[in-house]
Amino acid sequence: MKRTAILDFPARHDADGGRVASSPCDRPTCRRLFCATLRSVPLLLLSAWLALLPAQDASAMPEFARRYNLSCAACHSAFPRLNKFGEVFIANNMRLPNWMETADQLGDDRLALPDHVPLAIRAQAYVQARQGKAIDPVSGARQSAPTDFQSPYLLKLLSSAPLSKDITYYFYAIMAEKGGNGEIVVEDAWFRHADIFGSGIGMMLGQFSLSDAMFPREIRLPFQDYMVYRMAGITYDRGVQFDRDVGPFGITLGFTNGNGITDNFKINGTGYSRPDRMFDNDNSKTVFAHLGTDIGPVGVGLFGASGKQLGAAGPAAMDKSQRRTDKRVVGVDARGDVGGDMHWYAQYLWNDWRGFLDVDPTRNYRWNGGFAGLDWIPDDRWAFSALYNYAGAGDFARSNTIYEGIAINSLSLTASHYFMRNVKGIVELNIDFKNKTKPTGPYFTGHLNRENYILFGFDTAF
Repeated sequence: MKRTAILDFPARHDADGGRVASSPCDRPTCRRLFCATLRSVPLLLLSAWLALLPAQDASAMPEFARRYNLSCAACHSAFPRLNKFGEVFIANNMRLPNWMETADQLGDDRLALPDHVPLAIRAQAYVQARQGKAIDPVSGARQSAPTDFQSPYLLKLLSSAPLSKDITYYFYAIMAEKGGNGEIVVEDAWFRHADIFGSGIGMMLGQFSLSDAMFPREIRLPFQDYMVYRMAGITYDRGVQFDRDVGPFGITLGFTNGNGITDNFKINGTGYSRPDRMFDNDNSKTVFAHLGTDIGPVGVGLFGASGKQLGAAGPAAMDKSQRRTDKRVVGVDARGDVGGDMHWYAQYLWNDWRGFLDVDPTRNYRWNGGFAGLDWIPDDRWAFSALYNYAGAGDFARSNTIYEGIAINSLSLTASHYFMRNVKGIVELNIDFKNKTKPTGPYFTGHLNRENYILFGFDTAF
């Protein structure tokens, strides 16, 4: 979608701080029926859970809200989903025109220190009932937990501030995710210059997700992920990204190391105990680009990426090969609104992994997949989402490798109740349409059990 470069302050909200929304009952009959269908299952489940909990009326003040003295509702239609103003705020390098007034006034116009340490926290805690199991692909040994207390599921420390007229930084560090207590992982971490050499070209340098050029995963409403991005390997990497608007088009072009965000290598060829490290260990780089525009009320985009990845070796292809193999990704995306309170989006990717498996390095492996979603935000207390994930294993089908597990066919229905602008209770039901399969060879791979689940929990940012 084309980026917008004009930024103004948000319109006023009603007396309670919420946006004024029309009732869905004023819509045509077909839309009312769709709304009722989307709402019914998660609403009944969530209502029983929420009946024991008190609702509250106030506004939230996370970091950007604190800095500019605005409600979270200025940028979020339903946390963490951005509204139009929030999208423009991001496109304008995460700042408002009065950003300099929020800095410490130290009498030096060449110094813009934030007037407080710009930190925020996001935390999640869940309890989940599921059918999924942990299965060893070699031995077939199984572990399962039909009910699972996943708390804390996520503890994340975030920071961002404008540093000069054109430069902004942003990072977050995960202190605990998915049971990994004691681990600290930095994912997004970058500097962005909004206007390199006065060219109108923005440049971002650091760690970022390639898929953010289409649909950023961090601001989705469902708990379930955009699975095709994870499986295609177009999430976090280290590199540089350029962006510019040209007429009706928004153009993004980037280059990354292509080996993720965890690798680093000692430099000892020059001598003993040298301080520097290599983050990459070959001369290849992943190149990616996205072209977006609006066709009437619909935003559309084209994505492409080309690079290298390590092949797969060992039992069930669980190990990394020493060979670097070619990887190609092509995608299309679209998004739009229905009225003022429904927002839809869709993505599809075609993947070509050449010579990926060591067992047959002359063969190319192609697979496709995507997702489609709908968010309905009828008021400032409720948000409802439907997310459909689909992918076919393609040439990995019956390969008796873990990559048979690319195949997915599921629908996630999510209901969120907002106790505060920045505190929500969530219930999500995942429905797996794919039948269980049996191993196609000596290894235990494929869709060996269903991935239906129901999840309850809390999500907050402050």
